[in-house]
Amino acid sequence: MSSRLIDSSVQAFASLPGIGKKTAMRLTLHLLNAGPETAERFAESVLQMRRNIRFCAECHNVSDGERCSICESPRRNRSLVCVVENIRDLMAIENTGQFNGLYHVLGGVISPLDGIGPQQLHVDSLLRRAATGEIKEVLMALNPNIEGDTTVFFLGKQLRPFDVQITGIARGVSFGGELEYADEMTLGRSIVARTPIPQEH
Repeated sequence: MSSRLIDSSVQAFASLPGIGKKTAMRLTLHLLNAGPETAERFAESVLQMRRNIRFCAECHNVSDGERCSICESPRRNRSLVCVVENIRDLMAIENTGQFNGLYHVLGGVISPLDGIGPQQLHVDSLLRRAATGEIKEVLMALNPNIEGDTTVFFLGKQLRPFDVQITGIARGVSFGGELEYADEMTLGRSIVARTPIPQEH
């Protein structure tokens, strides 16, 4: 590379997920040719996001304030809560336009091999929400794999003392797949056709 500065910019873009060296070079040259104002707006927006982003005190979604716009919305069905692994899955479900309840972002799934147990997840806050009596249904929208099923089983046991129905997304999403990459029609139908999850007694 003839310029260390360009090389540094390419390396920075290439460190992002899904961005290869060619795409990183294309983005770098675009910012170079677009003029300093464009590059400054881009850099400032990223810095502002990183410095000021917050997480919703209720559901742990990203937020500009104490509570996210979904939790604040009066049009949402507050008796229905969809449990997701991460914010990407929340966004994937929102994009289907098929869900009108609230969310709860766990921040991961139980995975003993990775050293992740319930204590690393937002389980206690989910139980506190269930204890209010406002929630009537908890939809488990976790990835259909071993870790996801293990987490659903654990959460089902924890939620048993509360008067809530526990459902899961229909298996239009194949086992071993990831919600983030499911097409919107399949994911939307899986939400609409959710099924009760049997609980052991």
